[in-house]
Amino acid sequence: MLIKNKKKMVLLTFLILIVLFMLSKSSYVQKILYPYYYKDIVENYAIVNQIDPLLVISVIREESHFRPESSSHKGAVGLMQLMPNTAREIAVWLGETETYSVDILRNPDVNIRYGTWYLTSLKKEYSDNLILALAAYNAGTGRVKEWLVNEDCENFNSFVIADIPYKETRDYVEKVLNGYRKYSELYGE
Repeated sequence: MLIKNKKKMVLLTFLILIVLFMLSKSSYVQKILYPYYYKDIVENYAIVNQIDPLLVISVIREESHFRPESSSHKGAVGLMQLMPNTAREIAVWLGETETYSVDILRNPDVNIRYGTWYLTSLKKEYSDNLILALAAYNAGTGRVKEWLVNEDCENFNSFVIADIPYKETRDYVEKVLNGYRKYSELYGE
């Protein structure tokens, strides 16, 4: 009797694992794990800034998990976790210094507009090298410049994720790029 119950439990466990595996591969379940919140705002500013909206949403997912009120222990604010000083510089570039305040960074429209503009500028600065652009988004451009000098990189394309000396930034870049691949699979055309 005990052996029959063990066999039933093993079989039931196996069936549950198969069902869970099949569900995890389902597009519906995947879209729950990788939602596309703020789609209209993201796509609008992605078009304006000529950047892939799926990259932007991947950054938002990693940075704030779609919580506009979030803030980090380092002081980053909003969906795209912008540092107030960086956001102030963006406001200058966009000609919006009169309306800028840290509080407006909690507004999804403003935060995504500023963050998308900044991400685009980093991509341009690093010749479309996503690894460097995302590393700079996370750790700052000053640190990335130091890494490039220390790694003696003659061009941006020779820099790889393994070259990032900070584990936190390495992990961040990997997570955003993995999210970007997943978003591309689920929502790409």
